[in-house]
Amino acid sequence: MTEHKLSDTLAAPGARTDVGPAVPAPGAVGALRPLGLDQARLRPDGLLGRWRRRNAEDTLPHCVDNLHSQGNIGNLAAAAGESDQEFAGMWFADSDVYKTLEAALWELATSPADAGLKDFVDTTTALLARAQQADGYLNSHFTIAAPEKRWLKPDWSHELYCAGHLIQAAVAAGRTGGSPELVAVARRFADLIVERFGPEGVEEVCGHPEIETALAELYRLTGHRPYLDLARRFLDLRGRGLLGPGRFGPVYYQDHVPVRDATEVAGHSVRQLYLLAGMVDVGVETGDRTLLDAAERLWEDVFHTKTYVTGAHGSRHRDEAYGDPYELPPDRAYGETCAAIASFQWNWRLLLATGRARYADEMERALYNAIAPALSADGRHFFYSNPLQLRTGHAGSGEEAAARRLPWYSCACCPPNIARLMASLPGYVATADAGGLQIHLYGDASLDTGVAGRPVRVEMRTDYPWQGRVELTVEDEGGRDEDPWTLALRVPAWCDTYAVSVGGETVDVPVQDGYVRLTRVWAPGTTLVLDLAMPVRRLSAHPRVDAVRGCVALARGPVVYCLEQADLPPGVVLEDVWLDPAAPVEAAHRDDPAGIPVVLTAGGRLAGSGDALYTALDESGPGRETGAPLALTAVPYFLWGNRSEGPMRVWIPLAATG
Repeated sequence: MTEHKLSDTLAAPGARTDVGPAVPAPGAVGALRPLGLDQARLRPDGLLGRWRRRNAEDTLPHCVDNLHSQGNIGNLAAAAGESDQEFAGMWFADSDVYKTLEAALWELATSPADAGLKDFVDTTTALLARAQQADGYLNSHFTIAAPEKRWLKPDWSHELYCAGHLIQAAVAAGRTGGSPELVAVARRFADLIVERFGPEGVEEVCGHPEIETALAELYRLTGHRPYLDLARRFLDLRGRGLLGPGRFGPVYYQDHVPVRDATEVAGHSVRQLYLLAGMVDVGVETGDRTLLDAAERLWEDVFHTKTYVTGAHGSRHRDEAYGDPYELPPDRAYGETCAAIASFQWNWRLLLATGRARYADEMERALYNAIAPALSADGRHFFYSNPLQLRTGHAGSGEEAAARRLPWYSCACCPPNIARLMASLPGYVATADAGGLQIHLYGDASLDTGVAGRPVRVEMRTDYPWQGRVELTVEDEGGRDEDPWTLALRVPAWCDTYAVSVGGETVDVPVQDGYVRLTRVWAPGTTLVLDLAMPVRRLSAHPRVDAVRGCVALARGPVVYCLEQADLPPGVVLEDVWLDPAAPVEAAHRDDPAGIPVVLTAGGRLAGSGDALYTALDESGPGRETGAPLALTAVPYFLWGNRSEGPMRVWIPLAATG
C-alpha cells in the first residue's frame, strides 16, 4: 500500500484562489482574499451543502428546461438565423440564459463529470457565437424584434445589463477553465462597448446598473485596463440626468445624484445594490477611496433605516423600490429575491475590502432569511417577492399573489439568480490573508488553502444553524516554531455568549472586530471548538417602524421564525393570535417529516376581536381584550409555505399585560 503524505492531497502553496466570483486583482485595495470553489468544499450532510446539492440536482436543470420551453434559447436561435420564432418573453430574456450559464460553470468547477451541464454550456456557447453579429453585438431582442432601436433607449433597453450578465458568465468560464469560447464571445461584445462608450465615445449609462461590476470583473480576469476604465466612466457619468425622466424618473434608474455624493439609498432596490457592488469593485481596483467611502456611507443608511428584519430590501411594490426611512410594512414588503442576492454580493465585496465582520453578518442574515425563503423544498418553485406577512383572505392573483411559490415567471430574473449564487456558495465560506485564515459562514465543510507558504487544511463539522457548536480540526504539515498563523472565527453580532476550547481546554479569547483570533503554531490534528450560545431572541423594531409597533419577531441564531396557519388549531385565525409576553419561548428539536428540525414553542392568547371594526377605548380598556391561552409553534421563515398555502406572519403582536 502506497502511503501518501498530507501535502499530496492538500492545495499547494500558490494554488489558484480565483475560482469564484468577485476576486480582486493582485495589488487591489483589500484586506482579504477569497478561497476558490475548489478550496472550500461543502459536505452534503450540512444545510449549506444540501442547498448546493439541491441546486445542482433540481434548480439548475429546472432553469435549463425553462430556458428552452419559455423561448429564451429559441430567441438566440432566431438571432442566429436558425429559426423563424418570434421573440418570446421579456426584451432582456437573454440575461436569464447568461445567469444560468454562470451557475452551470460554477457547478462544473467542482462537478466536472456532469455531462448534462457541460452539454448545456457547450451548445449554448456555440449558439451565442453564431448569434453574435460581426461587430460583436449580441442581443436577441434587438437583433430579431427591434434592430432599428439598437442603443436608442438606454433607460429601458437593458442592452448593457444583458451584456453585463454575459460578461459575468464569461468570467466564470475563464476562472474555471470551463469555456474559453464563451470568454471570446463576451470579449468581442465588451470591446464593442468600449469602442462605443469609452473615453472618446457616447456619454451614456444603462438604466439598470450591472455592467459596472461586470466590466471590473472582466478586467480582473484579463488584465485589460480599458474594461476597468469604462466601468469607472459609467460610474462617473451617473447623476447627470443623461437618461432623462424615463418611465419612472431618474431615482428609479440611479441617475439622480453622482454616486460619490449620495447620502441615502433610493429607487429600484436591485439597481441600487448592483450599482453599489460596482462601486466597490471599481474602488478597490483603482484605489478610489471616495467610491468605497460612499458605499460604506450608503451601507449605514440602508441597514439602519431601510432593511427588513430578514435582510430583505425594498418596501414598495411600485417601482420595486426602497421607501422612506423606517417604511417597512410586513404585509406589503416587496423584498425581491434578486435584491437579497445583490445585497449578499455587495456585502461580500465590502467584506473583502475591509475585513469588517458586519458585512459577513449581513451576508448570513440575507442567506438564511431573504434568499433561502424564495426557494421551495423541491428546488423548483420560487418567490419573486418575499412578504413578511400573508393575511387571511389575501386577495391576489397570478404572479403577484405571493401566497405560493411559482415554477417560473414572465420576468424570470430570480430563479437563475438563485442558481448562480447557490452554485458559487462554497466560495463565500472563508478567506485568507498574509497572516492566516478567516471563517465567515459556518457549515459542514473542508477548507484547503495555502497559509504562510505551505498547505493547510481545516475540517469543519457543525449542525449550524440549528446548533451553535462548531468543531474544527487543523492540519498544518510542516509548521515550524517560527511560523505561527492566525485562525479567525466570526462571532455573529446576534451572539452575546460564546466559548472557545483548544485541545479540550477552554481558552479566553476576546472578540476583536467581530472575530475571535487564535494565533499559534498549529500542530497537525489540533482540534478546537467554538460554541455560540443560541437562546431565542424576541426582537423589537425601532419605534419609527410604525407598521410593527407593539409586535416582536422571534429569532434563534441566524434564523428568523414565523407563525403559519398550518400550526394553529382549526377555527383559529392567525390575525387573532397574540404572543404572551410573560410566557417563555423555547427551542424544540425534532425529526420532522416536513423538514423542520427546530421549532420555537411559545405561549399565546387569542385576541377578543368581536365584530366592530373600531372600538372606543373607554369600552374595552387599553386595547382589545385578550382571551383564552393558546400554545404557539413558530417555524423557520425560510421554510414557510412548503406544507400548505395559508396565512403567515413574522411580526407577532404582544398581548396586553396586567
